[in-house]
Amino acid sequence: MTQPTLQTQRLTLRPFTLDDAPAVQKLAGDPAIADTTLNIPHPYADGMAEAWIKGQADAFARKGNYTYAITRRDDGILLGAIGLTQDQRHNRAEMGYWIGKLYWGQGYATEAARALLAYGFEALQLNKIYATYFKRNPASGRVMQKIGMTYEGLLRQHVRNGQRYEDLLYYGILRADFEV
Repeated sequence: MTQPTLQTQRLTLRPFTLDDAPAVQKLAGDPAIADTTLNIPHPYADGMAEAWIKGQADAFARKGNYTYAITRRDDGILLGAIGLTQDQRHNRAEMGYWIGKLYWGQGYATEAARALLAYGFEALQLNKIYATYFKRNPASGRVMQKIGMTYEGLLRQHVRNGQRYEDLLYYGILRADFEV
């Protein structure tokens, strides 16, 4: 089984290729991305993008990680990444995303997240999709709200990002509540 490509009005969500490595290096290397995400380090050293991209095909093959390059449909420019990490035992998945700082505030994360919700509920037949964000990053929370997720709780100082303990806000949506 190959990972499908997803289309929206303005975006193409597709598997990453090694050709994306320079753009990933540039976008993910921005300190603002590491500051607002849990799993992107700073500095983002040379070779990290290639290693991460090479691992994505294996992660998909193991049926559990569905990571997509978010690209503009009209010119193919890489904007960021979005993915689902599936927990098959509980038939749910965690959604995560990041958008390059240059492209913030243009609705790309929301558009990509809507497409991935549809894929998760329709193709993967998930029962629930959830996501978390750092309390100090309300823009990420607005994406979750716009795609119909519901606030489910605050996880106080739940993770450590660098030297800072972060509060996580937890949002989720059930397949029964998803509107296609």
